Amino acid sequence: MSVRVRWLGHATVVLDVADVRLVTDPLLRRHAGLLRRRGGQAPRPSDWRGADAALVSHLHHDHAELGSLRMLGPVPVLAAPSSAHWLTAHGLDGVALAEGHWCAVGREVRVRTVPAVHGHRPMPHRPNAATGFVVRGGGLTVWFAGDTGPFPGLARVPELAGAPVDLALVPVGGWGPRLSGGHLDPVEAARACALVGARVAVPVHWGTLHAPASRGLPPGWMDRAGRAFAAAVQRVAPGVRPCVLAPGEATEVSPAVPGPRPTGR
Repeated sequence: MSVRVRWLGHATVVLDVADVRLVTDPLLRRHAGLLRRRGGQAPRPSDWRGADAALVSHLHHDHAELGSLRMLGPVPVLAAPSSAHWLTAHGLDGVALAEGHWCAVGREVRVRTVPAVHGHRPMPHRPNAATGFVVRGGGLTVWFAGDTGPFPGLARVPELAGAPVDLALVPVGGWGPRLSGGHLDPVEAARACALVGARVAVPVHWGTLHAPASRGLPPGWMDRAGRAFAAAVQRVAPGVRPCVLAPGEATEVSPAVPGPRPTGR
């Protein structure tokens, strides 16, 4: 069995695994607050309809966009406890994932949170918990990092998952040419993938959103992070296979052939 991964831009990924469809940090409209989607086109509904659950890493507006979450319909929205309570208070089916506990989605898929460090720019009117997720199903393990800066605890992801990481969905950029704190740049993201021992890595959180007044910014800045990540993987994480997608593109990852696997630790 394989997992099909379709990147819809920014941190939104559709995972189809073991007859379950998960959507990470859904951004399904043309904007997130003041930020605008490149090209002005929203993702095709056919690419995300039929979700069984959503995973929300934190409540920044570009990751927990309420209009987009409501577009998914009455599906469970898995999040850290404080985030889940806030989402429930805003009319969604927030499901609190306590640290160390797994949540079943469908018959064969399990989800749990893993640590992330993203304390920059705290929000005054929303909880500020941040988390990543691991998803296990169909003989595969997926790590969705959410938003995080580099920290040694990332090395524990395989231990917390209880299995080697087959696929990493790792942020490599932002919505401007300069990253604020609490993020991974392309080289840091490549090192994080090596640290967790990922087999395949799809870069996310790049090339999608921009501020309304983006004139005067360096030309081509939106395209750089994906290419830079692939190049960095070759230098610092040679055991990882990078897979750079354009928004709307998909790929499939199959279980590894049995044999020794590097731990990345």
